[in-house]
Amino acid sequence: MTIDRDDDLAARMRRAAARDAAITPIDWSVLPDGARRDLVDVPSGRLARVTLGPPDGRRVVLVPGMTGSKEDFTLMMPLLVASGYRVEAFDLAGQYESAGAGPENLDPPGERYTFELFRDDLRAVLTSGVAPAHVLGYSFAGTVATAVLAERPKLFASLTLLSATPVAGQALRAFPMLGPFSGLPSATTLGALFVWALRHNVHRAPRERAVFVTARFDLTRRSSVADVLDLMRHTPDLADTVRATGVPVLVVSGEHDVWPTAAHRAFAARLDARLAVLDAGHSPCETAPHQVVEAMRTVMEP
Repeated sequence: MTIDRDDDLAARMRRAAARDAAITPIDWSVLPDGARRDLVDVPSGRLARVTLGPPDGRRVVLVPGMTGSKEDFTLMMPLLVASGYRVEAFDLAGQYESAGAGPENLDPPGERYTFELFRDDLRAVLTSGVAPAHVLGYSFAGTVATAVLAERPKLFASLTLLSATPVAGQALRAFPMLGPFSGLPSATTLGALFVWALRHNVHRAPRERAVFVTARFDLTRRSSVADVLDLMRHTPDLADTVRATGVPVLVVSGEHDVWPTAAHRAFAARLDARLAVLDAGHSPCETAPHQVVEAMRTVMEP
């Protein structure tokens, strides 16, 4: 585990790592106590959202990535609430309980899940409540969040990029199994390959997590997966624009992420962002929630 040189912070991160090591299995389909469900209207339809914390708390918006969901932040949300924040998370259009949201609901209707669709949806979520908000974008959602920040910086108090795509252009080359083939097939074929890889590898996760991921994936639209993968083959380069906004940015990655640590480090440098590298894979929100939250405080409570 590394984070920018700061002895006091390093000590807090070590304590957070010890708490993460003590995490016991949970039922990922069960939301934290006190969590409230609702639907938020966005251009692509209605997105399933969950909110936790005091109504007057400082707002934090957690955005999951492709094939993910709001439940990915189940362990993080109570930790943020304990510090006085009001936390919300939602499912992206086409994903899990937001499967009904899609391009056919746009005005005028569209045929595919585009980058603009996800960007406009996130902007609508942010403007639906108190702004500016502290925002975390996980994986593909990190790219979406940088696009909104580039256009509407006043909506952001800070931005945390968790396992976010650190390279522009064809960003799928580094993906295990899928990477070598990611530049060739159509979006539909690429999506099918990804579905196969996910189902093939889900058994490697702890049993409780595998059960939830399998059930969640059964609801997710395959077209949304295919379209997002295609979008990741054309990742925009927004680093210079984001840096120019002056909004505090944190890059968090796992040492065993699908993209190499060197790429995340270079990305953080271009963004003039703080960097936290954890002993984790692509999903530190699940395996290292205390460390992610502690790192987030460096930009949320500077």
